[in-house]
Amino acid sequence: MTTMPRASLALRAYLAASHLIPLVAGPVLARRRKRGKEHPTRWIEKQGRGLAARPAGRLVWINAVGLGEILSLRGLIARMAAAAPDLHFLVTSTTAASARVFAAQIPPRTTHQFLPLDAPLYRRRFLDHFRPDLCIWAEQDLWPGLVHDADKRGIPQAMVAARMNAASFARHGKAARIYHDLYARMALVTAQDAGSAAHLTKLGAAARVSGSLKPAAPALDCDPHALRDLQAAIGSRFVWAVAPSHPADEAAALAAHNLLRAQIPDALLIIAPRHPDRREAIVAACPAPPPMKSQGALPGSGDPVWLCDTLGDLGLVYRMARAVLIGGTYDVTEGHNPWEAAQLGCAVLHGPRTGNFRADFAALGAGGAIAVHDAVTIASALRGDLANVAGKAKAIARDAGDATDLLVRDLLALLKGAP
Repeated sequence: MTTMPRASLALRAYLAASHLIPLVAGPVLARRRKRGKEHPTRWIEKQGRGLAARPAGRLVWINAVGLGEILSLRGLIARMAAAAPDLHFLVTSTTAASARVFAAQIPPRTTHQFLPLDAPLYRRRFLDHFRPDLCIWAEQDLWPGLVHDADKRGIPQAMVAARMNAASFARHGKAARIYHDLYARMALVTAQDAGSAAHLTKLGAAARVSGSLKPAAPALDCDPHALRDLQAAIGSRFVWAVAPSHPADEAAALAAHNLLRAQIPDALLIIAPRHPDRREAIVAACPAPPPMKSQGALPGSGDPVWLCDTLGDLGLVYRMARAVLIGGTYDVTEGHNPWEAAQLGCAVLHGPRTGNFRADFAALGAGGAIAVHDAVTIASALRGDLANVAGKAKAIARDAGDATDLLVRDLLALLKGAP
């Protein structure tokens, strides 16, 4: 372990200001609980209280931001667990939705907790309790106080599969001195693509490209009883989906579905919104009120649309659909994860805006995904050879996942007590 670098004036100012966080934490968390933004009982974990028992032996702590990022960790955890059977894993995230969905997909020997707010007292409670042997920051989120305190305790840290587009680089540049300090405390920094690596390097990180973690993640699970019931309700109908969807994606999909049904009258579109609380607006946009999963309703033979308005059911949707229009690719969201659909044999379609997953869609672009720009091109793609597209995507996902094995080797070498 190298000597801990001296904190810059900017980082020291941040650490001093973080003492004020507890003054506002209680009221802020209380307001968020009332709005359903926090877990009703586990919110105290964000103050370093009510923590789960620490498992015996070596513990790898991995932090991700939200739902998509936390699900992408499953492949990394599975590979690390297979290579070192004594390891246990602590996964932290910040959103209530990420905790709910991850609970249904959690790997063996893994515990989930909410990341504590970045105050000295909360950080100390968390680190004293869990005493991790390795800290991994996944994709983009760094909490300066926790990075500083973990480094002070001699805990090796890595930042993996980082994403940093031009807009993110500009934001990070406003606190460049702090990020330079934080990256100096990382024993390993890897990026998803060359552009992200270049941005990280300009901010002081010695970054290399390791690719995305998402292709290595296991296929999403689903409730087998829900799958059986949905299969029975749908039968042999042509099924496709738009997921996880936003308004612009849904508008394009509904227009394309109208064209498709002129050729396939019983075709069914599944809409799986990223934010299920938008259900009323989605129902209003549909040609007829669709049956909704949240109400326990299945699609009838005459229903053109089924609304899967519950979180954590993409594994169900992708098993039923022959193709999916990946959401967020028609608006400022700039895309969602295409690999989850590809791994389940679902042909991937996407709109023109894929900035947040540019490297992922580029990797699938060699025959494993179809770019569609409007209702006409969507409908045309749905009438094409979807099985061939899905097969190529599965093969590309398998090859891309192999790169994670190399990352696992490097991470295990950082562990305390590594041979």
